[in-house]
Amino acid sequence: MPTFRLAHLSDPHLAPPPQRASLRDLMSKRLLSRISWRRKRARAHRPDVLAAIVADMARQAPDHIVITGDLTNFSAPEEFAAARLWLETLGDARDVTVSPGNHDALVARGGGERFATWAPWFGDRGEVAFPQVRVRGGVAIVNLCSARPTAPLLAQGALGAGQIAQAAAILEALGGQGLFRVVLVHHPITAGVVSGRKALTDQAGLQEVLRLAGAEVVLHGHAHEAVVSSTPGPRGPIPVLGVPSASAIPDGRHAPARWHMVEIDTEDGAARIIARGFAPHSDQIEELGRYGLSTLQG
Repeated sequence: MPTFRLAHLSDPHLAPPPQRASLRDLMSKRLLSRISWRRKRARAHRPDVLAAIVADMARQAPDHIVITGDLTNFSAPEEFAAARLWLETLGDARDVTVSPGNHDALVARGGGERFATWAPWFGDRGEVAFPQVRVRGGVAIVNLCSARPTAPLLAQGALGAGQIAQAAAILEALGGQGLFRVVLVHHPITAGVVSGRKALTDQAGLQEVLRLAGAEVVLHGHAHEAVVSSTPGPRGPIPVLGVPSASAIPDGRHAPARWHMVEIDTEDGAARIIARGFAPHSDQIEELGRYGLSTLQG
């Protein structure tokens, strides 16, 4: 079977369409997010950089694209509609999988209804429900959702006991079929990658599932940094990889825009990462490096 090429990008923070803040917005967490956008995010996340990253990714012709959250900034209805139009430019929804981020669930009001417009990109069932699984060749993409509304100044995520229990059964079954299991989640699942106010609050529960049921690789966003860590699995460490924002320029706190190609040999369970990123000094996309992953399938 040929190598399966999976493109991973995250945290595009699409520029919000023109919109007037409602009275409800001014009394919610959206107010802080709007202030943050105007003060720093609008400068740190550039549409032209995102367009260059996406064009470079398209030239590489991956077999599937995964996006680990934060397409929006305020989780406003106008942003969800605009993000759907952007997703449609990437190709058929069957070839793109989205795991929502904390900015996509900034406030509780109307969250499920707005998520419905992205349902075709969550999984083949075409509904707002997690976990979802997409099997493409010998690769199983297990899509989890850590996006939850939180209090002001917090950017934490949570999966919940129900989703974690379902993930355990799914991963066990997929492992029994000999599939290469790729887990998607917005928040990092290992300690120390982000501060406590941005962390996955029930990461220990997911780590225990992975320790027992296993997976071949976990992909996340949220940290706005290139992150390589691991979590214990039944046969050894499971690689956990984070990618920076797909629209960022260096601002002293976050890495420049980048995307990863994960090349998976489904016959021997090996995987290789090709890191490609935006180079601010030349306004071009450059290959930043290639490295293999120690994956222990089965």
